[in-house]
Amino acid sequence: MGKLTVKNVEKLVAEGARGEHGDGEGLYLRVTGNGKASWFYRYVFEGKRTKLGLGSWPTVGLKDARTKRFEEAQKAAQGINPVEAKAEEKEAKRQQRQQEKTFKVVALDYIKHQRAGWRNKKHGDQWENTLTTYAFPTIGNKRPADITTDDVLEVLRPIWGTKPETARRVRNRIEIVLNSAKAMRLIPAESINVAAWRNHLELLLPRQRKINRKHHPALPWRRVPDFWQAIAGHNDLSAIAVKLTLLTATRTSEVLLAEWKEFDLKNRLWTIPAGRMKAGTIHRVPLSEAVYGLFDRLPRVADSDYLFPGARKGRPLSNMAMLQKVRGMDETNTIEGGAGWRSEEGEVITIHGFRSSFRDWAAENSHHQNFVVEMALAHTIGNAVEAAYRRGDLIEKRRELMNEWAEYVTGEAVIEEDSQTAKNNVIQLKR
Repeated sequence: MGKLTVKNVEKLVAEGARGEHGDGEGLYLRVTGNGKASWFYRYVFEGKRTKLGLGSWPTVGLKDARTKRFEEAQKAAQGINPVEAKAEEKEAKRQQRQQEKTFKVVALDYIKHQRAGWRNKKHGDQWENTLTTYAFPTIGNKRPADITTDDVLEVLRPIWGTKPETARRVRNRIEIVLNSAKAMRLIPAESINVAAWRNHLELLLPRQRKINRKHHPALPWRRVPDFWQAIAGHNDLSAIAVKLTLLTATRTSEVLLAEWKEFDLKNRLWTIPAGRMKAGTIHRVPLSEAVYGLFDRLPRVADSDYLFPGARKGRPLSNMAMLQKVRGMDETNTIEGGAGWRSEEGEVITIHGFRSSFRDWAAENSHHQNFVVEMALAHTIGNAVEAAYRRGDLIEKRRELMNEWAEYVTGEAVIEEDSQTAKNNVIQLKR
């Protein structure tokens, strides 16, 4: 050793003297240019020439490189292959880091890697929020292998009776995270999942009471034309979004995330991608004349693909925009005040409630078959017989249905009770 000096090394690196420069006894400095260089030790073990990296210059200086070379040479002299020893040491450290991972670390890592496969960004946020609020304070800093059934019960019991739906979701998410930890070998493969429900927590927690699901407050279908007349004169983005949602009986997210490329205006058709649909399948929506007329009022924003671009670049209109629009209108078509449009129960209506208005109108005031209406709403057909008879997506039947709905909403059709059909309690539409 001793062929290199500190100044010599600095000069070689500064001048970009590419190549391997020996210091003696198998220690080399590899200069790659651009001010970069690294050390390695070349040795022979069991008749095989091998290289072992010792670190980058200048983090590892000449003196430290010589010390490291000496230590590795000692291992080789003792019959220990330095390369294999380094790999084993690295693996041991990796396993140690793995074993030190807490439930919180594993959970956040799971959420991070699953986000891309979740259809809705909010799903990942909900996962993180519920675990942060309810699970992490109790088990967040524990290693997955150390979490017990009592720990899980400590998380769930305070909310099991008061927030049943939230409690079920928290339990399910803890179970999934612990299964993930088991797949990472942080928990013994033969151990049970302490958050499992069947044959485990179901024996330790009381049965939850069934809670009647609250439906979205909806405007009575007979009052929809009145609402249309109230909003008809408003042509801001929020108002047009409300009109499109009402006329197509689609969901809020399907409208707000709509892109221009999804619309075939020539054939009056809107194709919503499967990734944006609740059922996970493509949904085609026939566009009525009233819907077609809305496009004349929509500006094309150069740097946005969205039908309804938001204030922030590259983002759609806020999911509260339509609701705020409706809440800002009262029944006399004034803004900022008034009692608001309400359901039969007296609740302020929601945008999603327009789907219920459409469903009730179709059932009480149209001749269309149930499964045609259900398909218009993009619902899964639950009746096996109906599903068997149905072929394709009945686009023309649905086009007729949506045209009638649009005519009714916009006031182009009136309701009359024909003397003959009145006997059958059937209300007909007449132009």
